[in-house]
Amino acid sequence: MPGATDVLDFSLLTDGLDAEREQGITIDVAYRYFHTARRGFIVADCPGHEQYTRNMATGASNAELAVVLVDARKGLLPQTRRHTYICGLLGIRQVVLAVNKMDLVDYDQATYEAIAAQYRVLAQSLGIAAVHCLPVAAPTGDNVGSRSPRMPWYAGGSLLELLESIDAAPFQAADFRMPVQWVNRPDHSFRGYAGTICGGSVACGDEIVVQPGVQRARIERIVTADGDLQRAVAGQAVTLCLDREVGVSRGDVIADALRPAPVADQFTCHLLWLGDAALLPNRTYWLKIGTRTVNARVMSIKYKVDVNSQSRLAARHLELNEVGYCTVGLDDAIAFEPYASNHTLGGFILIDRLSNATVACGMLDFALGRSANVHWQHVDIDKSVRGASKGQRPLCLWFTGLSGAGKSTIANLVERRLHTLGYHTYLLDGDNVRHGINKDLGFTPEDRVENIRRIAEVAHLMVDAGLIVLVSVISPYRSERRSARELFAEGEFMEVFVDAPLAVCEERDPKGLYQRARAGEIRNFTGIDSPYEKPETPDVHLQTAGQRAEQLAEQLTERLLAEQGGIGSVD
Repeated sequence: MPGATDVLDFSLLTDGLDAEREQGITIDVAYRYFHTARRGFIVADCPGHEQYTRNMATGASNAELAVVLVDARKGLLPQTRRHTYICGLLGIRQVVLAVNKMDLVDYDQATYEAIAAQYRVLAQSLGIAAVHCLPVAAPTGDNVGSRSPRMPWYAGGSLLELLESIDAAPFQAADFRMPVQWVNRPDHSFRGYAGTICGGSVACGDEIVVQPGVQRARIERIVTADGDLQRAVAGQAVTLCLDREVGVSRGDVIADALRPAPVADQFTCHLLWLGDAALLPNRTYWLKIGTRTVNARVMSIKYKVDVNSQSRLAARHLELNEVGYCTVGLDDAIAFEPYASNHTLGGFILIDRLSNATVACGMLDFALGRSANVHWQHVDIDKSVRGASKGQRPLCLWFTGLSGAGKSTIANLVERRLHTLGYHTYLLDGDNVRHGINKDLGFTPEDRVENIRRIAEVAHLMVDAGLIVLVSVISPYRSERRSARELFAEGEFMEVFVDAPLAVCEERDPKGLYQRARAGEIRNFTGIDSPYEKPETPDVHLQTAGQRAEQLAEQLTERLLAEQGGIGSVD
């Protein structure tokens, strides 16, 4: 039991980690549950320090109300602005401002009112419409559980009274939307589409559309575990049965046919970066929105936001806890809503495709106009026809490895051999490409990602033209090599790892680059001060130390001819 002079440390209720108690700060989100006679509560205690912004965003992501604490002695600090900005970004529409430690400013009314006025201006600028302010002295409970006699000038309710009375109903979108989570087909006599309604309501007989397509049907039954319903509303988990068979799968959105959701594959959005490694534009990630997962890449960062001051700053990448306003492109079109209209169809996460870690959360703003204006044009002559006319099957050979490993030498020898046999080929060498379409790119991680993306797209076009294209480029990152592979159909891409120890590559050093890199004349040189991620399961692994390039090239050519059925027939 505490003594007469002891004061309870209420932070221990939520700061359960040893590091939190040792440092006297909140590090991770702690959830606590309580209820009164009028309402039940889930409190997410979030950290305030900048390095834990992602933890704060995690706690705020599902909140309906934010309580922002301000020290009456210090007023609005950068972290107050940061927290309020994140709250506004994540769609929290109501904030309770608790001006704490009023006992340390002698319960001064003027101090409280000045802080409250400043905060209301800040909240309004960030799109937060409702702000409820009150003065408190937390350790002694003044204006926390009951009204305090020490501040008779304050006429409002206590913190608990505010929390009990504020209308904090979850935000609901107006139009009917339901992402399909599961196709429910227990036997041949029943087919339904299960999911949780994330907007509006639906009734039996209503006409719906299955998006991103245009198939229409009517609702025949609304099935739940407790029996059929005539009408279902947002927040309910239901199974919808349609009056006719249409193609519906997980990730599709069933929407009101009269007011369908927009469909697009390019957007602007706010992005809060959660990954320890930086966001690199044009790297491919998985984007999960609703129940749909698609490939996505951040095409550009328009600016990043200083979350302490809300200033807009130029940026080429985003680091941990940074917020950027970006353009995002997807492999497939999706049904969506702006985050301000529908949190389920407007909020998304990005997932690293190699580690499966969640690296960002995002809020869609609007679709880019070009998304709706650009369409695939049908052509009658495709790559199979073009390849057949050349007597070969189109293919991409992707040579990767350190500088000096022998990529270009072997690729050149393979092309010579194929050309001699009458095949139609083209060699894309990394250095040569940098004299042309990639002339504007340097060797930063961001530029390396874009360099590989462009080369892969060019190689894809050449394969579409019916050619056998050989790509010789360091391509140091697994993620980009994987993205390159995914551009091609099954059997059209072969990753060739040209492997040599770094010491051997340095000894060869055909262009003198290692020597210059060791001398500090070249920065971001792969193998020295920039990483090379070796292929884990290459299609071909060529170890060049102690072996002649001509022998390896001949072995690779013979393998190509054998595994690809001769690739084609040459007269």
